[in-house]
Parts: sequence; structure tokens; C-alpha cells
Amino acid sequence: MSTYQQVVDPLWGSLGLSAMCAALPLILLFVLLGVFRVKAAKAALASLALSIILALAVWRMPLDQVFSATAAGAFYGLFPILWILINALWVYKLTVATPWFDALGRTIRSISNDLRILSILIAFCFGALLESLAGFGAPVAITAAMMMAAGMKPLKSAIVSLLANTAPVAFGAMAAPIIALNGVTGLPLDELSAMAGRQTPFIALIVPLLLVFIVDGRRGLRQTWPVALVAGAVFGLFQFITANYFAVELTDVVAAVATVAAVLLMLRIWQPREIIDMSGQGGESGQPEEEGPRSGHSRPGRGASGRVPASASVTEAVSAAATTRVLTPAAGPAQRPGRREIWMAVAPYLIIMTIFSIAQIPAVKTWLSAAGSVSFAWPGLDVVDADGKHVAAQKFKFDHLKATGTLLLISGLITMALYRISAAQGLRIYWETLKQLRWTILTVTTVLALSFVMNLSGQTTSLGLALASAGGFFALLSPLIGWIGVALTGSDTSSNSLFGQMQATAAEQTGLSPVLMAASNSSAGVMGKMLSLQNLAVASAAVGLEGAEGTLFRKLIGWSLGLLALITVLIFLQSTPILGWMIP
Repeated sequence: MSTYQQVVDPLWGSLGLSAMCAALPLILLFVLLGVFRVKAAKAALASLALSIILALAVWRMPLDQVFSATAAGAFYGLFPILWILINALWVYKLTVATPWFDALGRTIRSISNDLRILSILIAFCFGALLESLAGFGAPVAITAAMMMAAGMKPLKSAIVSLLANTAPVAFGAMAAPIIALNGVTGLPLDELSAMAGRQTPFIALIVPLLLVFIVDGRRGLRQTWPVALVAGAVFGLFQFITANYFAVELTDVVAAVATVAAVLLMLRIWQPREIIDMSGQGGESGQPEEEGPRSGHSRPGRGASGRVPASASVTEAVSAAATTRVLTPAAGPAQRPGRREIWMAVAPYLIIMTIFSIAQIPAVKTWLSAAGSVSFAWPGLDVVDADGKHVAAQKFKFDHLKATGTLLLISGLITMALYRISAAQGLRIYWETLKQLRWTILTVTTVLALSFVMNLSGQTTSLGLALASAGGFFALLSPLIGWIGVALTGSDTSSNSLFGQMQATAAEQTGLSPVLMAASNSSAGVMGKMLSLQNLAVASAAVGLEGAEGTLFRKLIGWSLGLLALITVLIFLQSTPILGWMIP
């Protein structure tokens, strides 16, 4: 096998023309997704095919190495990325298959009957917990249905849930986006994690304030800003601590649990002046009513009849919520479950935290690495860059014992034992999880294959060098690239896989920190999550407003761009001496 050396300007010696050619697979992906609304898997396959043709015809990469790069990307998509996502969603579905998930929902709803407080607890905190385990629309589907059952109007429930699904996304699905970023760039995982942990907390500080404003306007902000500020500050603080000093995989789990505890403690000593609910404001779920909530002291009452059964799967929950007609929303909180029910409801999350904590003990971590870690060069690849240095993406480290997905699998087995779920039922739920994710599996493996072909052939390098001509302005362009990637692909993991190496390459050429720019792709990208077609469709179905994607898009685009502008300013300052000290 001969060594393949990348060429940065293969098209008639012009870097500009070569970069335009390198951008074609990405342009095709965006056009198919954003204009023609082709399914993500089909769009990714088409883009992969075009990238392979360009690698062969323009960049002159040998045929065997092109196919080897494709296989390497697909494998990386399966392990560790999908290994994390599949087991995370499986653990979540184990809880949904028991009455304990319903107990968890009733526990949260029993805390307060103020919709502004519930938007923080359900959409922000519980949504972050679901994002850390399941992702891929599950947080939006479940929290939107829960908010509607608590009495919020359908359209507003969808908007609140979508907006809340921002701050936790960069570390969602057990840090799959950051792990993917590490895989395609070769940059240290701990540095990428630390950098993202020094960016997303600033967004987390703002989001709860935006939620209460959306629910109740200026009055909501005026009356509930103390608890919203506490929720945002605690979530951001624990995101920072966990991402920098503990375990990146547990960032959102720890932050969400800590925020729930902080809000509960605060509500013991502080309550808003008025209790805001939706009493007396009935409306059919098919009508996107937008009236604000009325004030008044609510009375204890029964939950809405449209509550989804605890045994339903994510898909069934979305379907059931979509067909429910909410005529008389609940006027009061659900009855608080008993202490044993509460402990059993939170048990899976405590188990996960315990397993990951044990895995971080130095002696255990060393043993897991020694017993279950294999490093190897991907067969059939021998790629060097234009300077003759071996490209990092062709080196693999197979940590099958300490892998995040493996630890989640162990946590799921313990959860099965605790919940007395039989092996047959556990296997059936696992099979249902695989079936539910079948298109996601195809999409992720294809996007990662596309990423590896572009990175190893040199297409990404050509594009990155061309963007580097923007000089210091690239620090302002970088967040926008991440935002576009997530808005169109619907996944921070996919966006990082596509653009992570390009961001790092452009940063090196402009004298910026590759860690800063790569992490910015992930941190800024999450602002586009609320506008992705997948998330909009899930939210619309969850609240029974099929076809309302355009309405949701128009309602959310201003918030999305506003948050993008804020984090862009932060990232630009971090690229200068003003906040440059924040880079690890």
C-alpha cells in the first residue's frame, strides 16, 4: 500500500476553486435537507457518494483508501457514537416501561402548579436529564407532552420545550458530540470538554429567564426571575465543574440533578407573588391558541386526562400526545408520590451517576484501560497531510470496557434487576430501541463516513485553508458554521463530525486556538437545534399540531439568532487577550 499525501489545491492549483469543489458535498446535504426536505439518511448517502467521487477524481486518493476511509467513518459512527446513543435510549425506555417514569413525572408536577416554575423544572431540568440519556427528539417530545398535560397551551408547550433543548445539547447523549469532535480532530478530549464547559454555562444562565418570559411575558420575568436565575446559575456552574474536573459524560446528568435540588430548596423559602396557571382557558389541541395565562391562586386538582401511559415508548408517547384533545387543562398539581416511589423513580439516574463515578476512581480507571483498551491504525489507510505528517483520524482507540456505551449498558442491567424487568422484556425493549433508531443508525454512520472521506482525502483541509483567509474574522464565522450544521442536520454530533476538522484546520492557519474553534462548533451549534426539521416535527406531533413546523420556526428563529449572537460575542472575546485566559 502506497502512502497517500493530501493536496490542498488539486483543482488547477487554485485553493479557491478547490475549496468550492470541497464544499459541494456539504452544499448538496444542506440543499437536500433544507430545500427539498429529503430524509436525513438519503441526503447523507447522496453527499457521501459525491464526496467519494471527488476524492477519486479531484483529490486523486487511491480507490482502496477511499473505501477504507468510508469504512473507518462508519465504524466510528457505530462505536463509540451509536454505542452510546443506543444504550442511553435503552436505559430511558426501561424506565418508561415501568410505573416509575410516571411517578417521576408526578413528582415534578406536584412541586408547583405555577407554569413558569414547571417550565424550568420540566422543560429545562428534566429535559436536560432526558437529553443526557436519550436525545434525538425524546426530550422535546416528552417535556412538551408533560407541559401540555400540566395546562399549558399546545403551541406554547412546543416553543418552551424546543427553546429549553439548547444548553444541554453540547453534552447530550453522554457527551456524544464532544466525543465525536475528539474523534475527527484528534484534539484532547479533556481540553475540548473543558472549553465547551467554559462556553455553554453562559447560555444556561439565560435560558430559564427566557422560558418564564415566553410563558408569562414581563410579569413572569418580574415575578419569577430569582428562581430562574438560580436555576440557570446552578446548571451552568455544575456544567463547568463536571466538564472541567469530573467526567464529561455526566455533565448534563449532574447539572440537571443539582438544578432540581437547588430549585426545590429555593421553593421552600421563596414563592412567586402570584401563582400562574391555565385554569379556565380550555382549547382544542389542534388550535394554536396563543393567549397568555391568567393569574390566580390555583386549587389542588387532578391531572389532565391526556397523560400518556407510563408504559408507552417514545414513539407511542408522541403518537398518543398528538391525538389527545386537551379541553380542560389541569388546575392544580398532581398528588405527590410516596418516598419509596420517588427513590425508585430517580434510581436509574442515581445508578448511572454511581457507575460513572466508580469508573473515574484512579485504580478502577487504570484497570479498565489496561484490560480493555486497544489502539490500532485502521487497516488500508496510510495518509499524510501536505507537510508529510500522519493524519490523526486514521488512528483508533478501542476502549470496550470503559466506553461510555458499555457503562450505560451495565447501568441498564442494574436497572433491570432493580425494576425486576425480565431478561426477555429487556431484550425486547433493546430490539425496539434498535428498530426505533434504524434510520438514525444509517444517518449517523453515513455522516461519519462522509466526514472521514472529506477529512482523509484532504477536502476538509482545502475548505479550512480557504476559510482561514478570513483571518481574525474567522472567530466570528466559526459559530455560524456550527449553527448552520445543527440546524440542517438536527444533530450536534453530526455537525461536529462534518465541521470539526475544518474548524481546527482553519484555526491553525489563522493563529487561533484549534481547541477553541472546534469546541465553538459544538457550543454555538446547539442554538440551531430548536430550528432543525427533526425537532420541529417531533414537537409539532407531541402537542397535536401536525403541520405547525413553519409556525414554530417563525416563533423561534429570533430567539435562536439572539442566542447565537450572544455566544458569538463570547467566542470572539475568547479568541482575543480579553478572555483568552479561558482557553485550557
